[in-house]
Amino acid sequence: MTGDVAVLGAGMHPWGKWGRSFVEYGTAAARAALTDAGMQWQDVQSVVGADTVRCGYPGYVAGATFAQALGWQGARVTSVYAACASGAQAVGAARAQILAGLVDVALVVGADSAPKGFFAPAGGDRPDDPDWLRYRVLGATNPAYFALYARRRMALYGDTLEDFARVKVKNAAAGALNPHARYRKVVSPEDVASSPVVADPLRLLDICATSDGAAALILTSMDFARRHGVADPVRIRAVSTVTPVYPKAVLDLPDIATDSAVSESPPPGSFRASIARAAYEEAGLGPEDLSLAEVYDLSTALELQWYEDIGLCGAGEGAKLVREGATALGGRIPVNASGGLASFGEAVPAQAIAQICELIWQLRGTAGERQVPGARAGITANQGLFGHGSAVVAVR
Repeated sequence: MTGDVAVLGAGMHPWGKWGRSFVEYGTAAARAALTDAGMQWQDVQSVVGADTVRCGYPGYVAGATFAQALGWQGARVTSVYAACASGAQAVGAARAQILAGLVDVALVVGADSAPKGFFAPAGGDRPDDPDWLRYRVLGATNPAYFALYARRRMALYGDTLEDFARVKVKNAAAGALNPHARYRKVVSPEDVASSPVVADPLRLLDICATSDGAAALILTSMDFARRHGVADPVRIRAVSTVTPVYPKAVLDLPDIATDSAVSESPPPGSFRASIARAAYEEAGLGPEDLSLAEVYDLSTALELQWYEDIGLCGAGEGAKLVREGATALGGRIPVNASGGLASFGEAVPAQAIAQICELIWQLRGTAGERQVPGARAGITANQGLFGHGSAVVAVR
C-alpha cells in the first residue's frame, strides 16, 4: 500500500493582528480549502484540529471547536498539540486515518490569536516544565534563544550580520508577492541594519513577529481523488514527527539539561537533521530531488541552520548558499518562497500547515509571481518544543 494521500484543497486566512477569535480564522481557512477542493462540508469525514494553548478551552479541543463552528454533521474529530509542530502532527493523524481506511476525506485546520510581543509561558509555577524553567532560571525569552543560535553560528562558521540580513531581504521579496502574508514590503540590507537591536546580534527585522492566522488542508485517499476527477493530485508522501536520540550531548534550549555522554557516544548529526532524514527515507527522496523547501525561520540565523539540517549543504555552508542567491526565488533551490515567518509571523498551530499550503500551490503551478518553475517535490521543516519534530514531503 502506498503511503501517499492526495491534497485536494488548501486554504488560508490572511495573517496579521486582527484582534478576533481564532475560530473565525480557522473556519475561514477551512471554507477556503473546501472551495479549493470543490467539495462540501458534509463530504468531510474527519476533522483534525491543531490546538492553541492561548485561546482557552476551545483552543485545547480545536478539532471539535472547528467541527462545531462549521456545523455538527457527524464527522470524527481529533485534537493535537505539539507546539510549533502541531500542524504536522495534525496532518500525520489525518493521513494515518486515511491510510488505515477509516475515512476517505479529512479536514486539517490550525489557527491562532497570538499576543503582542514575544510569547511568554503560561502562568503558575511548573518546575518540571522546561519551557517555564528557561524563562525563570535562564531568562531566555525567544529572542534571546534565537540570538544564542546566531552567536554560535558566528563563532563556529564565521557568519556575519550581513549574511543574516540577506535572509530577511530574500524572504521579504517573496512575501511581497504573497497575498496571505502579513508583511508585504520589500526590505533592503540597510533597513535590517538600521532596525533596533532586540537581542544582540539580532535586530528587529531579523526576528519573526507573533501573528493571528490560519491554514487548512483537505486530504483524501488516492482512490477518492480519482473518483472526484483528479487523476494526478499533489500528494503528501511523508510526514516525520521523530524525537531526539539518546544521548543528547549538545545543550539545546529550551531544554536546559542534557543526557549523559560519558558512557555513550553522541548520535551522528543533530536532532533537526534527523527530522528531515526520516522524511526523506519515508518518501524515497533526497535533498537533491527537491524543487523548493519551506523552513522555520524564527530568525534569519535559524534559516541558515535549516539549510544544513535538511541537507542542502554541509555544516557551516548555509551562508554561502544565501550569498550566492541559491535559496532566493529564481535560485537553484528556493527556500521560503512563501516569504516564511519573516513575512507571516508566528501563529503556532497554523505554521506547519501553512508551509504545506505553499508546497501545494507551488507543485500545482498556481503560486503566481512567486512560482518556482517546474516544481515537482518539496519539503517543510520546523521544530516544536520538547523534542517534537516536523517535516512533510509533498510531490507531484
